[in-house]
Amino acid sequence: MTKNPLKQLETLGQSVWLDYIRRDLMASGGLRRLIEEDGLRGMTSNPAIFEKAIAGSQDYDEDIRDLALKGKSLEEIYETLSQHDVQVASDEFRPLYDRVDGNDGYVSLEVNPHLANDTHGTIKEARRLWAALNRPNVFIKVPATANGLLAIQQLIGEGINVNVTLLFGLPRYRQVAEAYLAGIEARMAKGQPLKRVASVASFFVSRIDTLVDPLLDKLISQGGKNADLAKKARGQVAIASAKMAYQIYKEIFGSDRFKKLAMQGACVQRLLWASTGAKDPDYSDVKYIEALIGPDTINTIPVETLDAYRDHGDPKARLEQDVMDAEGILKRLSDVGISIDKLTQQLEDEGVEKFNKPFDKLMETLTLRSAKN
Repeated sequence: MTKNPLKQLETLGQSVWLDYIRRDLMASGGLRRLIEEDGLRGMTSNPAIFEKAIAGSQDYDEDIRDLALKGKSLEEIYETLSQHDVQVASDEFRPLYDRVDGNDGYVSLEVNPHLANDTHGTIKEARRLWAALNRPNVFIKVPATANGLLAIQQLIGEGINVNVTLLFGLPRYRQVAEAYLAGIEARMAKGQPLKRVASVASFFVSRIDTLVDPLLDKLISQGGKNADLAKKARGQVAIASAKMAYQIYKEIFGSDRFKKLAMQGACVQRLLWASTGAKDPDYSDVKYIEALIGPDTINTIPVETLDAYRDHGDPKARLEQDVMDAEGILKRLSDVGISIDKLTQQLEDEGVEKFNKPFDKLMETLTLRSAKN
């Protein structure tokens, strides 16, 4: 019998998490089967995922009706529903979490995306969500905006697990890792335990190519020297960025500074590849999994991509292959007049709005469901 490609990723040091949550997945035993049969080791959620779950099923209608009758606000209804699902999912993963000493088995819940540029608001909400969930194997998702960095440092210092989301650029990734280390150092200075304070840095991948490829296509259509350079970079920028992020990860978490923290029980802040469903139909549907397989990493995968990889994945450790070529691709962008740093900042700015819209749509869905009941 052919080995499941998803389970083979674990032997290469990569954890598979599911970018999806829905009540019937847990109730039907589907999540447990994914854990047992596919080696699933975690799960992430966001308001867009919850909006689709609530709008696409009747599983939540009774709870929505009951909460509305009790006079709960739309935000309170959403928090009650989402916290329940995250708690149930985290309980499913708890045996794994315990077995691997806290290295995996996490479920993520996001702070209100409208707080992306509000440091104090983010800290306050993250504290409240962390206390409400009351599980050691959960992450609070905090966006990697400039204001988010301060919140990340503070929350890590308080021992709250953080999934740093909305991360696109290499300069910002260094700042995220610095915020994590500073938070851990603050705990150590106070004599507080470092073990089991967990964090991941969610580096968004496919959206980079979605923004850059049209710029390269324009250069290709114009012909000349720049067209040749653009052809070599097309469809490669996101993977090149992720490969260079991993080199930064190895540098930071292989440093003497981190080794001192590790001796006191600190964990590395693992890189998590997010936005790994291929958005260009011309690309392989497993493009952003195959190229980014490497030790101490996580790939959080949409359901469709998970099914595709189970069917025709070819697991091999490729994350550290062609690193010099990856560096050259990013340099090539500069040579053709494209600033990757400016583009990734643009993605961050646009990403905040793209996070807000699904949250607002979720509130509209809850309004309609509350009125219907």
